[in-house]
Amino acid sequence: MKKWCVLPVVLFAFLLVSGCARTEEMTLEEIDALLASGENELLSRTVSKPWRGEAFVPGVRGGVWNASVSADPKSFNLLVAERDGSTAAIVAHMHDGLLDYNYVTHEFVPHAAEAEIEVHEDTQSLSVIFTLRDDLYWSFYNSDRRVKVTSDDVIFWYDEIQGDPAFQSSAYNSQFLTMPDGSQERITIRKIDDRRFALEYPRIEANPFLASNMDFGPKFIFEKAKKEGGVQGVLDVFGVNTDPKAIPSMGPWFLTEYSPGQRLVFERNPAYWGADSTGGTIPYPDKKIVRIIPEENTQKLLFGQGQQDSYGLRPEDLEEMVGREDADYTVFSGGGSLGASFWSFNQNPKNAERADFDWFTRKEFRQAMSCLVNRERMIAQTYRGLAVPKLSFFAEPNPFYNPALRLEYLYDPERAVQLLASIGMSRDADGVMRDVQGREVEFDLTIPADNAITNDLASIIVDEAARVGVRIRIRATDFQKVVEQLTSSYDWQSVIIGLGANYWPTQGSNVWPSTGNLHLWHPLQESPATDWEARIDYLYNEGRYTLDRARAERIWNEYQALILEQCPLIYLVRPRMFTALRNRWDFTNVYYDNIGGLQLDYAWLRPEGMR
Repeated sequence: MKKWCVLPVVLFAFLLVSGCARTEEMTLEEIDALLASGENELLSRTVSKPWRGEAFVPGVRGGVWNASVSADPKSFNLLVAERDGSTAAIVAHMHDGLLDYNYVTHEFVPHAAEAEIEVHEDTQSLSVIFTLRDDLYWSFYNSDRRVKVTSDDVIFWYDEIQGDPAFQSSAYNSQFLTMPDGSQERITIRKIDDRRFALEYPRIEANPFLASNMDFGPKFIFEKAKKEGGVQGVLDVFGVNTDPKAIPSMGPWFLTEYSPGQRLVFERNPAYWGADSTGGTIPYPDKKIVRIIPEENTQKLLFGQGQQDSYGLRPEDLEEMVGREDADYTVFSGGGSLGASFWSFNQNPKNAERADFDWFTRKEFRQAMSCLVNRERMIAQTYRGLAVPKLSFFAEPNPFYNPALRLEYLYDPERAVQLLASIGMSRDADGVMRDVQGREVEFDLTIPADNAITNDLASIIVDEAARVGVRIRIRATDFQKVVEQLTSSYDWQSVIIGLGANYWPTQGSNVWPSTGNLHLWHPLQESPATDWEARIDYLYNEGRYTLDRARAERIWNEYQALILEQCPLIYLVRPRMFTALRNRWDFTNVYYDNIGGLQLDYAWLRPEGMR
């Protein structure tokens, strides 16, 4: 199962298989040969074990899980985690969402709370009523102190943190619904008692559990911080200089040690409510040691030396690591990732005086750039054949995924030149592409630094663009600086970044509507800047509130088709996912797929692994 608190989307550098690959020029014949041969043979030597709804069998408690991450967290603060992936990965150990999602049965199921929907036909509104578990506590490491988790915690976080625009929470937009008359009304929250609260929807929504599921922090800490220090006071809570042992946990782990640039240590939370079918506590390991290793070759070396229990393979690792008779590990294959990095262009009128604004706001230009994306070359040269093109907008598990809706503007340099010519661009005598005013068509492509895979993808784009006279400069930039450019300064031209997968049609309420703070190409619009964005807003809202399946399907089909036609972002490729797991772990409860990822909550050490 998977926790879905999914309406807000967080920017992340696309690191699924980042590593030290370098683009080497290949002929078309070499590309075709590689794609045809190596993939199936390598895949046959991996283990495919997706979760299909199997019950988890009881295991054995004990042992230490050894892992690594590539970057230090920026904070241990849940609000900061909304915009920083390294922080989010750490904070998740100490928090729990209200609901889980069973992606096999396609149902939301209870987790930290149970939920029910009450539809009010007379007012065409609904209520989502949550009942928190009675055994939820904010616990403190090595202490008998426990503070009961109550509905006050959830209500405070919803109203005073996510619902306060001063905090610029990614979840803020999801609290508002567009009414039939076009006005905006907020989803309010009310307390019923200490364990029960209700989210009141002013109109009926097709999937209210998706919008109402959330993580939250302890009111008794954050309320005081807000009163005394405002926004900055809240952001300063649980900074990286905090003694980790002072951070309360309502999740399965305590953070007990943080040595910057070296490691994080987690210890099992004995007060956590999770249990297996016999009542035994989970997770099974007593401790988790996570080293901070920025360089993936070092991570691979540590795994090879037995100092890590798992390792996410890069394309160049697969041939070396799969099928070895002397291996003390097993390589699992998870299929193609649901998400993909994409290429996007800045259409913010803040940059209206620049030449590139004139170009980027023309759909023909964006379509032409899409025709310069050579995905087959990317797959062969960068991923060694172990990826697939990302040509659809919705991911396959999305209930409104339509395989017939695919990107039309595929690799075709001649068509790119024709599209550019349609807006007055042509090559001069030296082969340089110029616009109707004679300006050279050149711009920057920003990528997160220290990500060799993204650098290789960008290099291929640069090379293909140069062949038609378009000059693109790669700008490798610290990831946090990229986030700042995209969300506050808006000083960028084009970028390769990731936003995850469109698993749900209404996922990303802060991205796809024009008012969103992550409406990447032109965020926080007071009113739609273009007719097509106005139509996207309309379709998004209509689909969100449409219960009739056939009508909803028509709405979401048009929505997908419009985004694929306008190319505000251009998806690249979906890497195949591989991970290696040491054989000292029992694999009975271990599953790996492109939805749930590597599920280890119920993994335990084999008896010989305890020694």
